[in-house]
Amino acid sequence: MKVSRLAKRRSEAHEALEHGRITRDGKALKPGYQVKAGDVLQIHYATRFVTVRVREVPLRVTPSVKPADLYEILDSRRDEAEWL
Repeated sequence: MKVSRLAKRRSEAHEALEHGRITRDGKALKPGYQVKAGDVLQIHYATRFVTVRVREVPLRVTPSVKPADLYEILDSRRDEAEWL
């Protein structure tokens, strides 16, 4: 997630995984999950949900890796406050 810039820091991605804010097929992922090309992930940020399809998982970070080429955004929506 850090390489693709879906999370700003590795610790932020780890925390999201521990709290169940990243899911695949409706099930929360664990920090040790190995993301594969073709996975569809739903990520819950503080005020929005983003659904992405993983296109590629690089073996290492290099300057030629473009974050936008690693995934495609399928859906993005704002999290409506439930108490309104």
